[in-house]
Amino acid sequence: MTRRVSELLTGLRRPDRPAPLVLGAVPFLPDAPAALAVPATVRSAPALAEDPLIALPAQDPADGAGWQVREWPAPEVYGAAVAAAVARMRAGEFDKVVLARTLELTAPDDPDLPAMLNRLARRDPSGYTFAVPSAPGRTLIGASPELLVARRGDRLTANPLAGSAPRSADLAEDVRRAVALLESPKDLHEHAVVVDAVRRALAPLCGRLEVPERPTLVRTATMWHLSTTVTGEVAGPEVTALDLASALHPTPAVCGTPTDVARSVIAASEPFDRGAYTGMVGWQDADGDGEWVVTIRCAEAEGRTLRLFAGAGVVAQSSPEAETAETAAKFRTFLDAVGAAL
Repeated sequence: MTRRVSELLTGLRRPDRPAPLVLGAVPFLPDAPAALAVPATVRSAPALAEDPLIALPAQDPADGAGWQVREWPAPEVYGAAVAAAVARMRAGEFDKVVLARTLELTAPDDPDLPAMLNRLARRDPSGYTFAVPSAPGRTLIGASPELLVARRGDRLTANPLAGSAPRSADLAEDVRRAVALLESPKDLHEHAVVVDAVRRALAPLCGRLEVPERPTLVRTATMWHLSTTVTGEVAGPEVTALDLASALHPTPAVCGTPTDVARSVIAASEPFDRGAYTGMVGWQDADGDGEWVVTIRCAEAEGRTLRLFAGAGVVAQSSPEAETAETAAKFRTFLDAVGAAL
């Protein structure tokens, strides 16, 4: 895929025009088709965090009434899958797996996707808000907090997130949860596994790589996350943003480790096809620059239906109750944007 994209963009380059680019979504499974396209025209705008209009409060959703919500799988079934995975990890079979569940929301009328996208952007202006076609008749829409990798010239930046805690409306409790996350052995271990995988995946493609020793915190409207910002220089101009992203995808933050074992556990445990969820969404131009984010905090829209996705990193110290609660908290990003609730 990376070679085809580079060859296509090189062939479309014209001396009197800006470098062409490809954008879209790459799915979770390596053998599933990507939804990538070369747009005829591209318009740029200021970063959302720098746009004064985005800083205005998000309006309450007008289309929130009347949603029918179905959980799949049911919380108790999801909890049982978490417990089974924990038992296997404690027996030494593998180290981590990310298990997801879905919500299917059905509205009496077609949802207003542009308004939904606007509310997502206003709620998390420092995140990565997107809406792209993912399949015929389907739109992938979301607000990801996680940068997989970006390349600008010879510079790269990656920002793996792993280890999470729900936020609280009470300020003192919110601060307590943030501090507890920074000191949590379970979450620090989960985060270290992901950062080490990112380091190992990027090292062969880089001339220099800088990885901080300890994580910091980032926040969204609904979650706290442990975060590490990895920076470096690519080994040469032939190493594109999509090369870097493909080397990283999927990280243990969305799949698990070892990758092949985690994928098999996911296939056996999740009663649905992830599709684009936990894939990557972004762009790359003919110069090799680009930006790819992890496809989380997202939904697929088709007609009057929205399918929401949320997952939790399961390690040997996990509990079914905590991981089920984590997925419920992550669903809030989208539920708040449409005015629905569990």
